[in-house]
Amino acid sequence: MMIRPRRNRKSAVIRAMVEETKVTTDDLIFPLFLLEDPKAKIEVNSMPGICRLGIDHILKEIEECLKVGIAAFDIFPVVNESHKDKMATKSHDPNFFYITALKEVKKRFPEACVMTDVAMDPYSSDGHDGIVDENGKILNDETLDVLGKMALTQAEAGIDIIGPSDMMDGRVGYIREILDGNGFTETSIMSYSAKYASAFYGPFRDALDSAPKSGDKKTYQMNPANQREALIEADLDVGEGADFLMVKPALAYLDVIKLLKDNYELPIAAYNVSGEYAMIAAAAEKGWLDKTSAMNESLLSIKRAGADIILTYFAKEFAKNKR
Repeated sequence: MMIRPRRNRKSAVIRAMVEETKVTTDDLIFPLFLLEDPKAKIEVNSMPGICRLGIDHILKEIEECLKVGIAAFDIFPVVNESHKDKMATKSHDPNFFYITALKEVKKRFPEACVMTDVAMDPYSSDGHDGIVDENGKILNDETLDVLGKMALTQAEAGIDIIGPSDMMDGRVGYIREILDGNGFTETSIMSYSAKYASAFYGPFRDALDSAPKSGDKKTYQMNPANQREALIEADLDVGEGADFLMVKPALAYLDVIKLLKDNYELPIAAYNVSGEYAMIAAAAEKGWLDKTSAMNESLLSIKRAGADIILTYFAKEFAKNKR
């Protein structure tokens, strides 16, 4: 008797019935870029179809997304150079436009899940995730104080998930202690556990104008060559009180997503980063591939590798195509 696997592929209905992996809008978080000017809307040149938005447009975008099933958002601030300094003091100013905008989002859409980023680079005149000393060294422990203040200010604004992306040692435990000590025991932490020093972040840094002014981030972000090191980072974050573990980027690190999924009970998130988005969007503009098919296949591969949650710039487009 010949075994014929094709019998289970012979129609769309049968293929759907035996499909092992499905991506739904419930799996997705949509990253958004917030401008200070409430009415501004500026496209990111290196991310076709993605715009930086003032709060007026952010509110409209979230409203549209909720209608198509996207209910989780990671909001990043685009900080003017005039607001930046070495200590990133605007990052924990409760009157800064980013914090007031977060409050407005939660007021207007209490049903939405809002995630925020904790790292110094958007606010730092040095463009690094931590404090830079006179010799160019990134100071780990001194940076924790700034990160703690930043996380507390964001929690006070009512956000749901804190996302420490800085890769300073000990920051998850430090932030958890600060949050719990101030009564924010229900504010979640999605730790950027395995965040690699990747070439795929370029368009994101264009969007935020947050590239390092000197040097690189290789002394604190992970070496792309290392897999086992991700287990060390994840063990530390679990022990320090993380609620989710994240791998970033996603497509070039599917093996790391699977590694964390196989070794931890916490939900695993993966960030389908700006460069991964830009490659597909730019190739589609050239007519070199079908954008919808490439988008669906990419998201499916991330989910199949073990991601429970996917942060992706494709979120809204995916949702609209699935309707």
